[in-house]
Amino acid sequence: MPPERCIMLVDCQSFYASVEKAAHPEYKHRPLAVAGDPARRSGIILAACPIAKKAGVTTAERLGDALGKCPGLVIVRPRMQVYITVSLLITKIFKTFTDLVEPYSIDEQFLDVTGSLSYFGYPEEIARQIQSLIYVSTGVWSRVGIGPTKILAKMATDNFAKKNDSGIFTLGKSDVERVLWELPINKMFGVGSRMTNHFLCMGMHYIGDVGRLELGDLKRRLSARMGRNSDIQAELFWQTARGIDPSPVTPSTHDTQKAIGHQMTLPRDYSKREDINVILLELSEEVCRRCRAKGYMGRVVSSGGMGADYDRPTGFYRQSTLADPTDIAQEVYEAAKAIFYTHWDGSPVRRLGVTLTGISSADQYQLTLFGDREQQRTISRTLDGIKNRYGGGAILRASSMLSAGQALERTAKIGGHYK
Repeated sequence: MPPERCIMLVDCQSFYASVEKAAHPEYKHRPLAVAGDPARRSGIILAACPIAKKAGVTTAERLGDALGKCPGLVIVRPRMQVYITVSLLITKIFKTFTDLVEPYSIDEQFLDVTGSLSYFGYPEEIARQIQSLIYVSTGVWSRVGIGPTKILAKMATDNFAKKNDSGIFTLGKSDVERVLWELPINKMFGVGSRMTNHFLCMGMHYIGDVGRLELGDLKRRLSARMGRNSDIQAELFWQTARGIDPSPVTPSTHDTQKAIGHQMTLPRDYSKREDINVILLELSEEVCRRCRAKGYMGRVVSSGGMGADYDRPTGFYRQSTLADPTDIAQEVYEAAKAIFYTHWDGSPVRRLGVTLTGISSADQYQLTLFGDREQQRTISRTLDGIKNRYGGGAILRASSMLSAGQALERTAKIGGHYK
């Protein structure tokens, strides 16, 4: 039999805030949070250090609410490019222990160190070495969950490693019934507030209440509660409760893309067609530019928007299929407009998005007898070269210079936050 896998999930504590504290030693003993726009005292909390969290500051709450709880809170504007650089440095540290490294998010990564044990020692010893190297290199403290499967490593990190002084916890198969099953149901990975309510209404208060059931019994109960299409969910929850997860740590898991999209939260409500058109064109430009950079085309265009009230979400996202795959912004823009105005009811929108799916390689594509697609592709590639060399704001469409345009400002941002 093959040896039992040894998988780690390494999580960086309060990642953005920790990076900022490492860069500003003067804030070491002060509560600090990374948030949208400190100058305007607006936006939401993206990350809070442990001191701030003890004062009641939580991730995703409004900046004004956080300052009400913690008046002495130090607010730092996010620097996304710095966080990405630090994350990539941490990945390099992981790769000195194993080549099986799979990013889960910017601050969490899976490692399979099964083949490294004979070189670096016991799992806990490897975890301590990793923690030390990350801290010395970046000033960021990390927590390490260890288990024979990815799901057990993840739950070991979230429920135990984050709460003990060492920041390390091992959750083996023999610990599932004794340790994992004793946790409340909302501590199981993948169980949010809505699913927690479903389980509680069914009398399942602990993870063990799910794990002890036969799979067929759980399917019947969920079906009675949620409807006929719950069998897949039931099997996933049942496997999670038992720590079953055959998926390997796959370094290339994010290499193959099925969709390339871009969404934009707007600085104000947009209700005029001419303003919305500017944003749809900017989004189409960005999506197609990313497609060309990756050597892809897409055949299915999706477009949609939503209003400003995120507590009562409104909006839509619909799609249509083109005759041929494309990476030309004008073609995507025309399709996105047609979709949007077919389904838009005229309500103000605060968020817009455009996505290309049906992805295929741009190495081979169907030629057309009419139109000037090759000329458009040549122009697009030329513009890409200018932007790659001199920056995204080096050349823009005239429409982006209108008051509705956001392209120029967003050249200074990554993921909607300043670099």
